Amino acid sequence: MWPNRRVMDLFKIEHPIVLAPMAGAMDADLVIEVCEAGGLGSLPVATIDETKMRSEIAKIRAATSKPLNVNFFCHKPPVPSNAREHAWRERLKPYYQELGIDPAAPVPSSNRIPFDASLCAAVEELKPEVVSFHFGLPDAALVRRVKAAGSLIVSSATTVEEARWLEKNGCDAIIAQGFEAGGHRGMFLSDNPATQVGTFALVPQIVDAVTVPVIAAGAITDARGIAAAFALGASAAQVGTAYLFCPESKILPPHRLALKSARDDGTVLTNLMTGRPARGFINRVMREIGPINDIAPEFPLAGGALAPLHAKAQQQGSGDFSSMWSGQAASLGREIPARQLTAKLVAEAQAIMRQQAGL
Repeated sequence: MWPNRRVMDLFKIEHPIVLAPMAGAMDADLVIEVCEAGGLGSLPVATIDETKMRSEIAKIRAATSKPLNVNFFCHKPPVPSNAREHAWRERLKPYYQELGIDPAAPVPSSNRIPFDASLCAAVEELKPEVVSFHFGLPDAALVRRVKAAGSLIVSSATTVEEARWLEKNGCDAIIAQGFEAGGHRGMFLSDNPATQVGTFALVPQIVDAVTVPVIAAGAITDARGIAAAFALGASAAQVGTAYLFCPESKILPPHRLALKSARDDGTVLTNLMTGRPARGFINRVMREIGPINDIAPEFPLAGGALAPLHAKAQQQGSGDFSSMWSGQAASLGREIPARQLTAKLVAEAQAIMRQQAGL
């Protein structure tokens, strides 16, 4: 009993639940379980190379014949600024000294690979049923190639203007990403997080502004959120943080501990971890430097200088310098396997909808 089947029919999935692609926090194991439960599994590949991407997709294809979404970043490569990166290193220097790390050591690479011709060729060969993007869309020529290969195209909008742009430029469905969502903001036509819109305000406005199906995203952690998304006109819900609780996720112990003690006011938008606004659990570096600070280098360069601090603090069981992404409703999460969680979300959301319909 789903009041709107547009996304289900488009993606050829059993239930209108999309696993959010959470780079660095998951791999094929979580994707497989959500696919087999009838949702759309999404594989994030922005932080892995093409060889690893092919390996992960092969693992998924060997375990399930259900439709697959492969997710890419499509940001513009950063313009290095020696002065800004030096200032960032100097600001972090006291933490290096405190943890016994050489402040003069070379900065590790923090590259995120944007979608390019090489990755497009891999998509043409591997033919995932859905290809999704974050931070807009790649060049029009690449979009045409993906479509010609038979893949549907999806991307995130954080404003009505972005949603209209995505539809105009080839998207088959649009993810309406509310302010509450964990991880990186998908914003690409603006750079001011202060004007970002909440899920309840954003979804119906995007539904009214475009003709393609809309997928609601942003702190949808339980069945009530899914039912609310449909009430607002969405055709599906994208769920991320709820799946981080599952044993199939690959988050580190401090992140898992933070989820267990999550509060409604425990996350913040920050640009410190990567150079681009993203929502995660508040940690020491955010508290002491301020969650949004212009000293952080351009995305994704900020993460390089933090990497040694992250590694050393993790050894001590601390997430003081780690990206522990989470939406604002993490306290509603449940520690159960992903396939079981998907089934519960489906059954509970349908029960709510039946009740609302008086059935």
